[in-house]
Amino acid sequence: MTEISDNIMPEVPLTGSCPVLPLRDIVIFPHMVTPLFVGRPRSIQALEYAMEHGKQVLLVTQRDPKTDDPLADDLFELGTLGEVVQMLKLPDGTVKVLVEGKVRARLVDLEYSDECIFAQLQELPDQATDSPEQEALMRSVSSTFESYANLSKKIPPEMVTSIAAVEEPGRFADTIVAHLTVQIADKQDMLEELAALPRLERLLALMEREVEILQIEKKIRNRVKSQMERSQKEYYLNEQMRAIQKELGEKDEFKQELRELEEKIEKSRMSKEAVEKASAELRKLKMMSPMSAEATVVRNYIDWLVALPWRKGTKDQIDLIKAEKILDEDHYGLEKVKERILEYLAVQALVKKIKGPILCLVGPPGVGKTSLGRSVARAMGRKFVRVSLGGVRDEAEIRGHRRTYIGAMPGKVIQGLRKVGMRNPVFLLDEVDKMSTDFRGDPSSALLEVLDPEQNHAFGDHFLDVDYDLSSVMFIATANNLSAVPGPLRDRMEVIRIEGYTEEEKVHIAERYLLPKQIETHGLKVDQVKFSEAALLEIVRRYTREAGVRNLEREIANVFRKIAREVVKAGQSGQKYQVGVLQIKKFLGVQRYSYGIKEEEHCVGLVNGLAWTEVGGELLTVEVTVLPGKGKLTVTGKLGEVMRESAQAALSYVRSRWDKLGLEDDFYSKIDIHIHVPEGAIPKDGPSAGITMATALASALTGLSVDQNLAMTGEITLRGRVLPIGGLKEKLLASKRAGIRRVLIPQENEKNIEEVPMTIRRALKIIPVAHMDQVLDEAILGNFPVVDVSDRSDFVLNPDKSVHH
Repeated sequence: MTEISDNIMPEVPLTGSCPVLPLRDIVIFPHMVTPLFVGRPRSIQALEYAMEHGKQVLLVTQRDPKTDDPLADDLFELGTLGEVVQMLKLPDGTVKVLVEGKVRARLVDLEYSDECIFAQLQELPDQATDSPEQEALMRSVSSTFESYANLSKKIPPEMVTSIAAVEEPGRFADTIVAHLTVQIADKQDMLEELAALPRLERLLALMEREVEILQIEKKIRNRVKSQMERSQKEYYLNEQMRAIQKELGEKDEFKQELRELEEKIEKSRMSKEAVEKASAELRKLKMMSPMSAEATVVRNYIDWLVALPWRKGTKDQIDLIKAEKILDEDHYGLEKVKERILEYLAVQALVKKIKGPILCLVGPPGVGKTSLGRSVARAMGRKFVRVSLGGVRDEAEIRGHRRTYIGAMPGKVIQGLRKVGMRNPVFLLDEVDKMSTDFRGDPSSALLEVLDPEQNHAFGDHFLDVDYDLSSVMFIATANNLSAVPGPLRDRMEVIRIEGYTEEEKVHIAERYLLPKQIETHGLKVDQVKFSEAALLEIVRRYTREAGVRNLEREIANVFRKIAREVVKAGQSGQKYQVGVLQIKKFLGVQRYSYGIKEEEHCVGLVNGLAWTEVGGELLTVEVTVLPGKGKLTVTGKLGEVMRESAQAALSYVRSRWDKLGLEDDFYSKIDIHIHVPEGAIPKDGPSAGITMATALASALTGLSVDQNLAMTGEITLRGRVLPIGGLKEKLLASKRAGIRRVLIPQENEKNIEEVPMTIRRALKIIPVAHMDQVLDEAILGNFPVVDVSDRSDFVLNPDKSVHH
């Protein structure tokens, strides 16, 4: 490529040279007359130069139409040498020009000036030969182009006729391809094909592809058109049908249905707002075609309104003795819940109408929360509705969907009321702590209105769009974990905690409820199978570990299945079976669980603590070993942060009492202390092992043994005070089970002893303590230094420190 020096443009171009007009999104073929709009300064200069010097210009297409100042690599190598037929300058500075393509030309070299581009070019005449194959191709192309013109509708018939009259094969192909709506790359390929025969072959293939595409487009258009015509036809016929029905009187079936809806609205005893809404929708329905989609939506809405129990309800059975009997029949224990229901019935007997209570039963799985709701409904003589909220994450599940959505329905609350047909059922919201939140809303927030006695008298369901009174519904929610329930929702409910059953309670439940149920389920007779109390206790202790009785029932069912198999196998349906501990081991196999048993020998540095778990109380042994060292404290047994801090507090207390314990003032600097809580794979946490660890430390440091018939629980402070703990009933039960005879508890927990079953109180000597010095006095055996606490003001000593029930 030759660069022309700045500001120098030859007066006359070199031989075979002419100005270049770069084209965007168009390819000019020989014999093609085309109008162009030119706006780039260099292109306008090229046209002006051409008008002054023979009107010839080289028309070359750009590879990228977005390039404003194309270089040699931006242009295709082959273009068309054309002639400027006419040029007109427009007011906005652009130029409209009419050009005619003359002959193909190849770019040999480009010369750039400040005003325009010049090209050294080589003219390329068509290469045509007469042959039968060429004639056949021209006929095929002509026929295909005619089909293309018929499908395209953009080419006038006169053009088809004039093109068919062209006899020169090269010109024939160029004229046709100029009228095709194909890609620029395809047109450029046709321009670069010099021989007429290959050009015709390529053109034929190109047109056949375009014809196929146009046929598909036509098929799609026809299908859409036919669908539209069918819809218009149906609309027209429906309108005709409406006109005919209007003349003859409405269709009997539809008319009858409207009359029935009108009667239902009158008899439904709806609120004034609901009656007005239903009447307005019914008037709208009368004006619609019975076959229209909107009529179905309106009809469904009115059906929901008239089907709801607006005023129909059950009358409460105000018989406290009968209600108490029913509650006791269905559930063992659960005194707090039963007491709350009976209180409600008593107030109902005195006051004719009160707002329904909203209770939340919180407890571990399997303790009877869900079945208690059914029992409450039976005791009150009400209908029962249960809705499981586990996994619900859409606010519309509570409040319903708006009627604008396809398949819209009311929420679960309104659905439940329609199902039972009463306005005052016992409504159980099961697993209220298992709801979740996502982009569709927060169902727990939607429940705030349902469970608020000040708001639920005008509950608004999105589907109904009218207020509904829920104030007479008795809502009972259940949850396993109260912390998972949002605070505002928790505030609206009366929380009743249901603790796990004790071993004695589980045995009673098995005898009174589970055994009769499983005997009937397995087709056995009532007197055919007898379980001993020891056998049931063996299942509870050795084969289950739970707060409720679900697994207990499964294991009992397992025993009954094996007995049923033996009955069928022996063919003796009347044979009786006595199930004891040995039979339990035979039927259920290896024992799955163990429980803590006290040590027989009194030990140094070994103390029996007590722990609370979701499945009951456990004996928690604390071991302390003293080693030569430099004052390091090691705590093991997978202990949580709170329990580790309790160990530090216990050690600090022991160090502060070094003189009373007969130790040297710097004893801790010469030894390492290791505190370990066995069963290291089980996580443990909480402050209630504080006095246990302090006692074990005192025993290990003084070398005095600890009474192994004693267990203890309580939090310790640095001054030695014993603070209250939780789970007292479960911990005392674990003590009894382990063979412990005396238990030390915080003095502030003395008030909770009344909640402990009398059988446990009789079996244990329960000793309340207020200070760690009392704990050491009770726990350490041998000649322990007497502690004078009469002058201490940091705790109050109960004169009667030994309480024996």
